[in-house]
Amino acid sequence: MKQETMISLQDVSFQYRNQTEPTLKHIDLEVCRGHKVLLTGPSGSGKSTLGNLLNGVIPEEFPGELTGQITINGHAVSELDLTSLSFEVGTVLQDPDAQFVALTVAEDMAFALENDAQPVSKLHARVKEWAEILKMPQLLDQKPQELSGGQKQRVALAGVLIDNEPILLLDEPLANLDPAAGRASLELLDTLAKERNLTVLVIDHRIEEALQIHFDKLVVLAEGEIVANDSPDEVLRSDVLLRNGLREPLYVTALKDAAVDLAALSDLDDLLGLQLETKAQKKLHSWQAQLPAPSAKEKGAPLLSGRGLTFGYPGKPAIFQDFDFEIQTGEMAALVGQNGTGKTTLINLITGFLKPQAGSLTLAGRPLLDLSVKERAEKIGYVLQDPNQMISKTNVSDEIALGLVLRGVPAAEQTARLEKILRVTGLYPYRHWPISALSFGQKKRVTIASVLVLEPQVLILDEPTAGQDLAHYAKMMDFLRLMNEQLGVTVLMVTHDMNLMLSYADRALVLDQGQLLAQAAPAQVLTDAQLIKRAHLSQLSLQVLANKSGITDAIGFAEKFTIHERSKDNARRA
Repeated sequence: MKQETMISLQDVSFQYRNQTEPTLKHIDLEVCRGHKVLLTGPSGSGKSTLGNLLNGVIPEEFPGELTGQITINGHAVSELDLTSLSFEVGTVLQDPDAQFVALTVAEDMAFALENDAQPVSKLHARVKEWAEILKMPQLLDQKPQELSGGQKQRVALAGVLIDNEPILLLDEPLANLDPAAGRASLELLDTLAKERNLTVLVIDHRIEEALQIHFDKLVVLAEGEIVANDSPDEVLRSDVLLRNGLREPLYVTALKDAAVDLAALSDLDDLLGLQLETKAQKKLHSWQAQLPAPSAKEKGAPLLSGRGLTFGYPGKPAIFQDFDFEIQTGEMAALVGQNGTGKTTLINLITGFLKPQAGSLTLAGRPLLDLSVKERAEKIGYVLQDPNQMISKTNVSDEIALGLVLRGVPAAEQTARLEKILRVTGLYPYRHWPISALSFGQKKRVTIASVLVLEPQVLILDEPTAGQDLAHYAKMMDFLRLMNEQLGVTVLMVTHDMNLMLSYADRALVLDQGQLLAQAAPAQVLTDAQLIKRAHLSQLSLQVLANKSGITDAIGFAEKFTIHERSKDNARRA
């Protein structure tokens, strides 16, 4: 029996106004009722454009030339206005703050029903029903903007599901969540899809994290075309992800590099259910034994220090109480912990956007608290998590060069430094583009480039790889490591990415509710099960694979693998 088609694209192409080439080219895609589809692709592949075609943002907000036929739940999109389409497709944006419209969670959830002039009794009943379904009745009187990342996402989800849309579109739902919150969000989505027969389209490049739940199809876009459309199991067996600049699940890469016969394995996309035969285990043992071991980095002197810091927002309990931390000269440190635990607040104290009620901050022995934000910025570069909060120019090159212009750097030096940073961050092809035409990941690269071009002494990055595909992720992080090793730039990364922490950080600072639970090597953090649970971190898939193979030093296996992968990346780029 043929399943009902909920989304159909037939020979769909789209070209933005003022662009010389189409962003989407001859797309054919069908999604059946009740199916979950993961749509992925490198930055600039057309993922966001395809999503905006389905929810009507294109051509409503971004005009251009559209050809082909798009059908949603039996209706031709060309015959639906934006309001009618919103009853078919509910969209949860990457940044939930961007879709909040009310002062409380309850009011925000009820907004769509209020617009439909539903009776007040129905509003109250539906808000209560969905608050129970999404396990957040205690949040109804709170302000959406003050919630944690995972809670915000649930509120945004409630705001679209309350209107009973049959199709749910989520744009990068994992980008701003800690590992535990991301896993909980996916599991909730999986449950809702099964119980309510929802058709779900998730747009995300974090393939390993997304595949914590089952998807019926994995669709891969590259340069505006579909290059794969099959079950995740079949796509993972091929090389289509790596070939198109995407990171496949690391355990899959390890199996391939160890020459394990993937044809003998079933359900490759289900790591927890994956069964390894003796032959596969022996191959993994043999392969990992010949991988080079990591070398320890020499400890540097204290550079950035906080002593006795106390801070709390007005009318709320103190986040930090007599808090100490230390960043060492020349290290790459990772600041990790669950959403809402104080990571961003600590960064704002360091950069001067917030002032502690007590305590001291020093950089290379020099007190920081008497310096202005501008004065601190001369030595401490800061890249925000949301690129839209940093961008002030309309053109890519103008934005990256702005700091050089404001500091009076000579024109010839501006040109040289600008070209260098454009090339190393992969932005050179977009140097003349309007920033409004970039994806979130591309905007992120612009803001990182605008700080890197100033060559700061300390570089602080809030989720540096959010929205980045493998090619740009690796190139950016390798460049940061090069700056760190050759120029002595100290790097502090706020991240939820455990693979990034293991691969690039010399030390991890684990924060939980204003306390440092640990200051240790990433390997020590990731082998402490109690610490992982308390701080809402996650075990690496490589550790799970090692355990399934009987490899006793699971974290050592993961460390050796990251060195091996980095050498492969360097060889490819050489």
